[in-house]
Formats: sequence, structure tokens, C-alpha cells
Amino acid sequence: MTYPHFNGNLEQMLLQFMSEQDPMLSMLQWLCEQLMEAEVTAKVQAQKSERTDSREAYRSGYRVRRFDTRMGTMYLFVPKLRKGGYVPFFVTEKSRSETALLQVIQEAYIQGVSTRKIKKLASSLGIESISASQVSHITKELNEQVEAFRNRQLAITYPVLWVDALYEKIRDGHRVVNMAVQVVIGMDLEGKREILAIEPMLEESEATYKTLFEGLKARGLQDVWLVVSDAHKGLAKAIRESFLGCSWQRCKVHMMRNVLAHIPSRDKERFAARLKQIWLQPDYQTALSYAEHLMDSEEKQHPAAIQTLEEGLENTLQFFHFEEMDSRKISSTNLLERLNKEIRRRTRVVGVFPNQDSYIRLVTSYLIEYSEEWSSGRSYIHPKIIQQIQEKRLFAA
Repeated sequence: MTYPHFNGNLEQMLLQFMSEQDPMLSMLQWLCEQLMEAEVTAKVQAQKSERTDSREAYRSGYRVRRFDTRMGTMYLFVPKLRKGGYVPFFVTEKSRSETALLQVIQEAYIQGVSTRKIKKLASSLGIESISASQVSHITKELNEQVEAFRNRQLAITYPVLWVDALYEKIRDGHRVVNMAVQVVIGMDLEGKREILAIEPMLEESEATYKTLFEGLKARGLQDVWLVVSDAHKGLAKAIRESFLGCSWQRCKVHMMRNVLAHIPSRDKERFAARLKQIWLQPDYQTALSYAEHLMDSEEKQHPAAIQTLEEGLENTLQFFHFEEMDSRKISSTNLLERLNKEIRRRTRVVGVFPNQDSYIRLVTSYLIEYSEEWSSGRSYIHPKIIQQIQEKRLFAA
């Protein structure tokens, strides 16, 4: 397949690409070849057949290299150099997440997952076929990055932690099991968010959450001001015992769902409108007074709902004690729910993971990218606000 050289007539080039069987793939292949030529010219310090004193190497023909992309498989003519060799930058700089996905396919073959399913997965990525040998050479580097991220040293203080679990299908020996995957996001003293942990566990329990928190403490975490989570009993107890002096904020959204589960459909909209006003009050005392009034007026009609609200109310109001922070950000686990949706959107492509290691590798690769984006972006909570709260806490102590 030959492509035109760019001579300024973009329309003519596009028309030629349109006549190809796969115009988009043809355009991508042409672009890759132009990028390679430009990169080799810069590396050699000379154009083809150009005589110059600044030349640093000599070309030596081309080699054909297969290159799999999400758009499809293509065969590139990669320039060869007499000394030093040459590998295109877009081959060596594949994203971590793309690499991890290729490894999931590799491991699925090795673990005996249905070949039909694997072919469908590869096809959805635009890859004609794939074998273990094609991706095995990239395993080591990615594993090292994932291991370094999951075991990195943490800061001493994280003012806020968000904790939640999602369930994934992971192969355990010859069985496919629903495994709880515990995810922790922390906010540091600069107001930046970090993904602190992602740990698959066979169950959600007090013991597994204690193990999770002990792992965080072993990596340097000592001081936490507020933990936001749902009302799982084992989790709540593990928070109390693992972080002394820490407040627990029960997610207000989960609380509303628990209460509304006891309200008949005909009354749900009216009751929900009144219920959510509790957490929209300007301060703790006003919220408590409003909630008491709501409970008094609705108790006879909806006793089960009011009992649920009364038992869990206090734990859903803890964010009011951090009034300097934006209540929308620390009163629920919405931040973590959004992240879990992103995780599921990617893992849904795989379906059943061949083993626990492949799951950790793929998801951690995505989460590294999230953490890097968060660390270079704006603070989630302004650092001056966090400093004010820290000074207040030190003064109170």
C-alpha cells in the first residue's frame, strides 16, 4: 500500500484515502510513517541521501513491523539504522492502561479462558489476533510500576479519606467468584486527592477493613480527621478502632436510600423532598432541629423509615463539624462512586478476569493515570482552608 507525500494539496490526499478499504486506518498508517521519517531524520541529523558534516548515523533500508491499535492492525515500514537501532516513539510510549489490557488478554489465554471470548475482546480493540509472545516483553515494566504505586510511602496526615467497595467477577482457581474490591481515596494537606489503595478481598468484613487500614498505616499514614463511607458495620467498627480521634461521616446519599426503602411509592417524592433538607441546613444545630421536627411529624405514618433515620442521623451530620470545607465534597461518597463507575466502565470489557493479579494490574494502571491528573490539577479543597482547620485542631489539643 503506498500513500501520497504531502504537497500542500490536502483535499487530493483525503480523496485518495477515501478510496481505501479502511480510510481511517490508512490515514493513521500514513501519519505513523511520516512521524517515523521525521524522527529518524532528527536522529540522523540529515535527510535521505543528504551529505552533511552534522550527520550522526546512516539509514539502512526498512523492516516490516506489525502494529496493533484500537483502530486496527497495520504493517509499518520502520526505518533501519546501521548503528544504534531505531524504535518508533509511539511504540515504546504506549500508555500503561493499554499495556495492562493487552496483558489481561495474554493471561486469559494462559489461564484457559474461553478462546471465543478472548477473540471477541481482541476484536473490540481492533486487533486481528494476539498471542502471549506478542505482549510478554512488556510485562516486567508494567508490573514494577503497579507494585511501586501500590506500595509507595504515604504522607503522615490525610485530613479526609473516602472508602468504598465494588464487586467484580474474578477467577479463583477453577471458580468464578464475586470479589469485593476495596478502594480508598485520600486528600492530603495540600487539598490534592490521591488514590491510596485498591485491594481485592474475598469478603467485606471488619477483619478485611482492618487489614486494609493497617496496610495504609504501615506505609506511613498516621493522622486522619474524617472518614466518609457507607454504613457497613464492619467498616464503621474498623474505622473507629484503626483511627483514634477520627470522625466518621456516614454517606448522606446512602442514608437517604436506606430511609426511602421504607416509604411506599406514592409518598416517596414528597418524603424525599423533606428528607434531603436535613443536610442542606446551614449548621449542625439547625439540621438536628429540622430532623427532629421531621421525625415527629412522620413517625406515625412511616415508623420504620423514621427509626432508620433516627438510628443513623448523628453519623450523617459529622461534616458540619468541618464547616470550613465544602459540605458537598465531604458529606457523601459521590467522589468515590464516580471513580467506581469509571473502573467498571473499563472492567466491563473484560467480564471475568483470569486471576486477581490481572485485575489489580489493569485497574491500578488506570488509577495511576487518575492520580497523576489529580496531582497536577487544582486542589479539591483549598490548602488555606485545611491549614485553618489544622491550626484549630492543634489549639484545641
